[in-house]
Order: sequence, then structure tokens, then C-alpha cells
Amino acid sequence: MPSLKILKSCLSSRMYSVAAYGKMIGDTPRMEAYISALRQAVRPDSIVLDLGCGPGLFALLACRFEARRIYAVEPDDVIQLARETAIANGCSDRIEFLQHFSTQIKLPEQVDVIVSDLRGVLPWFQQHLPSIVDARQRLLAPGGTLIPKRDMLWASVAEVPDHYAKIVDPWESNGCRLDLSAARRMVTNTWSKGRILPNQMLVEPVCWAELDYYNVEEPDIQANMDWTVVRPGTAHVLSVWFDSELIDGVCLCNRPGEPELIYGHALFPFSEPVEVVVGDRITVSLAANLVGEDYIWCWHTRIFAGDTKHIKADFKQSTLFGTPLSTEQLRKRAANFVPSLSEDGQIHALILQLMDGHTPLEEIAARVAERFPLELGDPEKALGKVGELSQRFSQ
Repeated sequence: MPSLKILKSCLSSRMYSVAAYGKMIGDTPRMEAYISALRQAVRPDSIVLDLGCGPGLFALLACRFEARRIYAVEPDDVIQLARETAIANGCSDRIEFLQHFSTQIKLPEQVDVIVSDLRGVLPWFQQHLPSIVDARQRLLAPGGTLIPKRDMLWASVAEVPDHYAKIVDPWESNGCRLDLSAARRMVTNTWSKGRILPNQMLVEPVCWAELDYYNVEEPDIQANMDWTVVRPGTAHVLSVWFDSELIDGVCLCNRPGEPELIYGHALFPFSEPVEVVVGDRITVSLAANLVGEDYIWCWHTRIFAGDTKHIKADFKQSTLFGTPLSTEQLRKRAANFVPSLSEDGQIHALILQLMDGHTPLEEIAARVAERFPLELGDPEKALGKVGELSQRFSQ
């Protein structure tokens, strides 16, 4: 029986809770669209890849539609739930579960269908696009089917005083009578999930990008938008959302006013609210660049009075400015910094050195506890630390 500390370490590493997956499954329009797409794409001789399978719903549906073989790939421990669900539904003989990142797997055959939903609020989310590109290039048979087929990205400028107030009021109207403007600058450089209504839009939505999954190569995006204000009000945010064509004839619509989908809308706040009138012109340059494991978003907004060149507002914003960065941490990332291992680093280095393919975790834990008795003298604590690194780095 694993210790409580080991179980706690495993639980804390999960990407999504089972309840979060339940909300995705409970999104009826989303599930109905994916069911229709899979029914259309899967044939009795099909080989299907469920990319980022989570609890395995798409894999089970492919099995229901008589796919010959399904590969379900998921790095998170929720894959165990997917295995149990496959057994409960009599599908375990046709589904092979692989607990890895998709970029690390090799399959004995190419697949006919790749189905996934690795997006967040927007498709530019963590390693979504690199994973799709890699799977398409290595694992999809010529003429194979990708679900989704493409996403269409839309944007509008909206008046959302309540949402904006929740962002800035704690830093403007605090009861402490302190200057918290530094934090206000940070929160207005951070986008959040929300939802706007049709009557909150000050401009007509424009399609600013199309993401064709059969052809996309690069993970980054940059696009320019240009609007003329159609109703007077206060511009608080740039609202961005996507519609999706899963397969020919099967679409998801997330436009304001349509039934709500689990994805919501991305709301990028402006540095300050701006009063606009009919005829004012708004331009936004929006960019997302993958850095490490996530994206840095930048939005440059200019608002002009009518058709003149008079600028009402000029905001240059980025999620980089919304991240607190201490000078100490920046110093440690400088090219000329000469690092040495902290005590915690020495513990990690010793554990990794002892993972030689011959020594069991229990023995590694004992040797680490002997070397670092103050930090890991408790055998259970030492085993928990070793198990955590084993989960991350062993094969």
C-alpha cells in the first residue's frame, strides 16, 4: 500500500481534476459535435489516435463506431480512469493506452484518424500546436482525417464595466489608502476567461485568423485588426474566441449569443477604459509567441477619433508585463551568471545519479536520507521525494 505522502505527491501532479473533465463531458453542444465528427470519420477498419485522451471518451466513441484499433495517449494519471472505463465498456481489447507525451511515442502503424481537444480558451495553449503538428507529420497516414479540421478566430471590442471593475478595483479603491498602481499595471496586462454578450460589443466581430490543422507548421501567431465603432460606449476589453469546424459539415460556434461552450472567451483588458463614439476607429495588433511551455501574448491597441489621425488611446500591453519578476530570479537567468547547486539541488542531483537502472527506490531513499539527515531523515519523506523524481524522470 503506497504511503499517504506518495499518494499526495501523485495527486498534486494532475493537470486536470476528474470534475474538470466532467464539465467538458457535460458540455452538450461540444460532445454532440465530436460524436457526429467521429461517426462520420471512423470506419470498421479505421485506426484512431485519441491525442490527450483524458478519461478516454473519444477513444470509447471510436470503439463504439467499430474502429479496428485505437491508441489513447495521455501523460497524466487520469489515463488509469480511461483504462478502467474501457474495461467497464468492453473496449479494452481494442484500445491501447500510452502514458506519455505524444511527441515521445512511436506507434507500430500509422493512423487513419487523429482526434483531439488540447485547446484552452484559445488554440494557442501550451504545447497544443506542436503536438498536433508532430502527430500529423509522424503518425497520420496519407489522406487521414484530423478532428478538428480548422479553427476560425474572431475578435471584437466590448464594454464590460463589471468585469473590468473586478480586475482593477482592488488596486484602485483599496481601503488601506495605499498606492497599488504597480499591481494595477500587472493585472491589466493579464487576460482572463470570461464571456461577452452581443449587446456589449462596440464593433462588429472580425475573423482575424484561421488555423488550418492540416497545414499549420508554426506555433506562433500575429494578426492585425481594424474596426469602426458602431455604437457609443466605453471600450474595456478586446474579446477573442474561436469557432471550430471539426470535420466537413460539423461545426462548433462560440460566438456571443450562441449557447455557451466550455471554452468561454478570452478577455484582454485595455490599460484604461476609453470612451468611444460612432465612427471612431480602433486598431489592434495581437500576437502570441510560444516561450518554453506557454505563450506570451501581446496586444497593441490604438483608438482614433473618427476618421482623423487624433489618437484617443495608444496601449502597448503584454502578459510579460503581467508577471512579477524579482531581480534575484532574473539575475539567476542571466547569461553571465555562474550557478552552484543549492542544498535542494544537491539532493536532486544525488537522487538522479542513483537512478542507474539497478537500484530500487527504497535503497535510493535510504542513501539520500543518510547523506541529508536534517532534510530527509524521515524514511517516508525521503521515499516521497525519490518517488516524485522517479515519476518525472524515470522510464
